Amino acid sequence: MIEDGGRVLFLKKMEKERELLELPCVLVEKGRNPVAELKEWVIRKTAIDAQVHEPILEGKFNAGSRKKKKWVPALGFRVSAKNMSARVSPEFSGVKWISLEEAKKEKLGRKAEWLLRR
Repeated sequence: MIEDGGRVLFLKKMEKERELLELPCVLVEKGRNPVAELKEWVIRKTAIDAQVHEPILEGKFNAGSRKKKKWVPALGFRVSAKNMSARVSPEFSGVKWISLEEAKKEKLGRKAEWLLRR
């Protein structure tokens, strides 16, 4: 979670003519380094030179489908950077900086839904 002054960076994504908010995230396979993979993903998708720190949130993420659920542990890491301006990859339409409480009132994408259940 890239946080700046109590606000968290969410990525805007258009899906079925509606805007959803996603968290910068990566699904990590067993035996891989989650910190290294998250750092690489954030740099590639947002152009933010991120420093990944300690986990700050825990939850469960459905890595399966809505019908065939496959629950896996989800960790939210504290992420910092000197420069917080993001240049998002073409799959996203922009960014939105809001608090976690405000985000719970927005339409969240599948990769951010786990925040509601934590």
